[in-house]
Amino acid sequence: MYERFQFATLKSRLAEKRRFIQVIMGPRQVGKSTLMKQVVQSQEIPYVFYTADAVPVTNFSWISDCWSAARVKMKVENLTDLILVIDEIQKINNWSEIVKKEWDSDTFNNIPLKVILLGSSRVMLDKGLADSLQGRFERIILSHWTYAEMRDAFGFTPEQFIYYGAYPGAAELIGDPERWRNYISGSIVDATINKDILVNENIAKPALLRQTFELSSAYSSQELSLTKMMGQMTDAGNTTTITGYLNLLSQAGLVTGLNKYAVDMARKRNSVPKHQVYNNALKNLYCEKSFEEAVQDRKLWGRLFESAIGAHIMSYAYAGEYQVFYWRNGQNCEVDYVLQKKGKLIAIEVKSNDSDWNSGLTEFNKAYKPSLSLVVGNGGMKAEDFLSLNPAALF
Repeated sequence: MYERFQFATLKSRLAEKRRFIQVIMGPRQVGKSTLMKQVVQSQEIPYVFYTADAVPVTNFSWISDCWSAARVKMKVENLTDLILVIDEIQKINNWSEIVKKEWDSDTFNNIPLKVILLGSSRVMLDKGLADSLQGRFERIILSHWTYAEMRDAFGFTPEQFIYYGAYPGAAELIGDPERWRNYISGSIVDATINKDILVNENIAKPALLRQTFELSSAYSSQELSLTKMMGQMTDAGNTTTITGYLNLLSQAGLVTGLNKYAVDMARKRNSVPKHQVYNNALKNLYCEKSFEEAVQDRKLWGRLFESAIGAHIMSYAYAGEYQVFYWRNGQNCEVDYVLQKKGKLIAIEVKSNDSDWNSGLTEFNKAYKPSLSLVVGNGGMKAEDFLSLNPAALF
């Protein structure tokens, strides 16, 4: 079974004496549970596994019950080491306070119980970690798979990666397009919206939330104003509501709206958003053309190509601690993606084989003097090379 690079990180940390809670976080279906199983099964330390997926959110004692069962197992079996794994921990209300209490109790009583927590709701995990568990945890962030990982694990070509995206669970379904779409729709989109957003947020218009996702995904790599989005929706809403829903969809790792780069923060926030999925499978879920037809349609392929580059950039933005924007000055002067981190800028222009040349990079360089300007695609870095690296390494 394919091992991502985080395998070595988690394995080495569990081999150490008990020091920190290990928190594995990332969007749905990127391999969090698989990584955990690979690591715990590769060593001799016994483990116990619990998941909160079907546990009522108000069952406050559930976490403590899991912890108690692990302690009993250690005592009865006279174990010197044991790993307690809890999946979807953020689903339990007040989870971080309970974890803090149990972890500190073990620390005080010298119980060497090692703990792994997994979760797919980044915002709820971050809030709990910041509120209660400062100094007690280490993060392991799993982003969407790179082209190199999909190539090595499943034999993907660059074209297949651009069209089908980077969900490992869907990789072996690409020969059956209907089955592939059902997996993406049910296991990722429906599960994320229904289990991660609607359960944890007060959503007044669930149908509008779903339409926001569908329209934003279909327009990935393109600019579309919120007013025009409203005109294409059947459910009533306003721009403030749609903006809020886009933020929730972004926090869930589905799709986001990129702001136009500007020095003035107000101009950034008031710009027309450029929509961008975090995984190109989410854009092609609504593509009416088959893989073979899409490859032959150069205009469509250009959009899919740019969306794939943007998805790769966005999927590493949280772990890489950089922000992503786009830039435009007039009709034919644009930069597809602008990355910003600690005062440094990187300008990236995406060129499919039939892209028209524009003066965007030249004008952006004159105006903002980025530390790096990069063309990806025709006349620049090969797409497969860019899609194999972590964009944070460019800073």
